[in-house]
Amino acid sequence: MKVLVIEDDKTVGQFVKRGLEQQRWSVDLVADGIEGERLARTQPYDVVVLDMRLPGKQGLDILRDLRAWGFERPVLVLTAQDAVDAKVTTLRAGADDYVTKPFAFEELLARVEALARRPRAISTPVLTVGDLTLDLDTREVRRDGRLIDLTPKEFLVLEYLMRHAGRVMSRTLITEYAWGYHFDPGTNIVDVVINHLRKKVDASAEKKLIATVRGVGYVVKG
Repeated sequence: MKVLVIEDDKTVGQFVKRGLEQQRWSVDLVADGIEGERLARTQPYDVVVLDMRLPGKQGLDILRDLRAWGFERPVLVLTAQDAVDAKVTTLRAGADDYVTKPFAFEELLARVEALARRPRAISTPVLTVGDLTLDLDTREVRRDGRLIDLTPKEFLVLEYLMRHAGRVMSRTLITEYAWGYHFDPGTNIVDVVINHLRKKVDASAEKKLIATVRGVGYVVKG
């Protein structure tokens, strides 16, 4: 099992890290909110332990952005706020559970173990929008049965749009998914890849699946 701990208090972070490692968990500890979110998006963690007050980016914003992006792994929030409204806000933002500081490690461990035991949603290996299919196992993309040859980045961008079919996804979100959090947001690389996808996916078809929402981003819809 692999856990990501995002906690800027060195004492608390090391306390949690050592305790989980003694239970034979693999633990990554980071103190910065931006770096923590990047790792959560790019590494296959079983559970994320997230502090609320962080440098770089606050925990609540990280939680909301991860869930909006499509992050489905369990998130356990560490918070010093024990007010009911603060807990409700955290849970509504997408937290699976929370532990209030100060805490006993045994409680934290029990909650992490409970989250890790939850069955993950079974995702289909084939995404389908209209007559367009994308196979996550074989990496094959077909339109009306016709095989379409895509570059790795074209595949990632199309996968992201198809996972969120019918929703307009911003250039920033697409860039973060396909190129990483720290990729220059000022580049037009997303527009270039979308143009390539249109030529390969839509050019020879009567119905166009890839649409631009001016000033917002792109959407795939059947």
